[in-house]
Amino acid sequence: MTRHKIAIVVGSLRKDSINRKIARSICAFSSDMLDCNLVEIGDLPLYDQDSDAGPPPPAFVRFRQEIAAADGVLFCTPEYNRGVPGVLKNAIDVGSRPWGQSVWDKKPAAIVSASPGAIGGFGANHQLRQACVFLNMPLMQQPEAYLGGVTDDKFDADGCLHDGPLKDVVITLAGAFSNWVDIIVRGRRLLAEDSAHAGGAKGG
Repeated sequence: MTRHKIAIVVGSLRKDSINRKIARSICAFSSDMLDCNLVEIGDLPLYDQDSDAGPPPPAFVRFRQEIAAADGVLFCTPEYNRGVPGVLKNAIDVGSRPWGQSVWDKKPAAIVSASPGAIGGFGANHQLRQACVFLNMPLMQQPEAYLGGVTDDKFDADGCLHDGPLKDVVITLAGAFSNWVDIIVRGRRLLAEDSAHAGGAKGG
């Protein structure tokens, strides 16, 4: 199986964010399957449609290029007030513009939401799903990833996940997402090849 390039977008800026730790754990446990890149979003200015009319801010250019270079996107997010954190929504808006040039289009994606609370960021997870559907991102449906009860004691002093059951969940998620990206990318390639062959036959 091809080792696909994955952009990981974390919806928290907190230094000791459990979602950032989960993201890093996914990278560590799936290095043989996924080539992960944690894409920073904290330096993105607030999206303003007026910026589409001129040269975009350098941070916009950097962010869009990193997403565009990826084969798939993995979101790891907390839930703020039953919804997506503002910094993540801003990143989604930045990547979707200018109109008709969205870097999210057709990127296979998965959503992981983690929280110390029991519902595991359910509200943010589903709000983000709505945006991904609109942005034409094929979403992995199973396994669902609402990680509740995730606290700092699940990680060691270096931020590495050491909780056995949670580690098993993360490894399962990484494997499923690797398969999902592979299916979408290979399927798209086969469709392109079939289309090219059909065009060649018609031309002959």
